[in-house]
Amino acid sequence: MLLRESGEHTGDDYELAAMVAGDGTGGGVAAGAALTAYADSFYEEGRAGFAAARNRLHEEIGGEALVDAAGVLAIFNAVVRVADATGIPLEEQKAEVSADFRGELGINDYPAASGKV
Repeated sequence: MLLRESGEHTGDDYELAAMVAGDGTGGGVAAGAALTAYADSFYEEGRAGFAAARNRLHEEIGGEALVDAAGVLAIFNAVVRVADATGIPLEEQKAEVSADFRGELGINDYPAASGKV
C-alpha cells in the first residue's frame, strides 16, 4: 500500500503485480529485482540462495542501503508473524484502501488473509 501511495505522490509508476509474480522485473522500483530476490530468498526453505541474493543486492545498492533493506525485511517478518499468531485483522481503513490491489494481486487468497493461519 505504501509503495502505491508514494508512487502516486511522486508520479512514479510501479507495477505491483511484478512483486507478486516474481517475474524478475522489479516493478519499476530501483534495484527492485534484486530486492525481490533478496526477500524471496529469505523465505526460501533452507535459504540456499540467500547469501548470493544479499551479495547481489549489496553490489546494486551499497552497504548502507543493504542495512536498511535488512531492517525492513526483519521488521516485516516480525510484525506479520505477530499479527498472524495473535489473529490481528487488517485495520478497516487499510482494508478499504487496499481492496482493489489485494484482489488483483491475489493477496486475498493467501492463508493468512483468509484467517486459515
